[in-house]
Amino acid sequence: MTAEVQIFTLSVSYLFGYLFYYLYKLNYIIIKNKKRFYQSLITILFMYNIVLIYIILIYKINNGIFHIYFFIMITLGFITNIKVTKKMLKNVKCRCFIEKIKKKCYTIKNRGDQNKT
Repeated sequence: MTAEVQIFTLSVSYLFGYLFYYLYKLNYIIIKNKKRFYQSLITILFMYNIVLIYIILIYKINNGIFHIYFFIMITLGFITNIKVTKKMLKNVKCRCFIEKIKKKCYTIKNRGDQNKT
């Protein structure tokens, strides 16, 4: 396997980690209110499908040659996406809080201006 194919496979594995995180969250939303048996069954089928998709992807890219660092890249992409998502949600919550404060300050300021007239 050439270095170009390895680098391409590493980047695809990293991006697959990102995709896996979003599909994992979607799966969690779907099974959240189901019975325990259905949760287990759907999760097993979900993982089976994810593994099959990755195997097919690797077979298309480099004829099915697997290395441990491909799985490390998937894990790294998954963990990176968790951190990025948490940071983005924190910023969104902070911005919403700041907007609420600005609106309250603006309404208080306008009330003060109305009382003067």
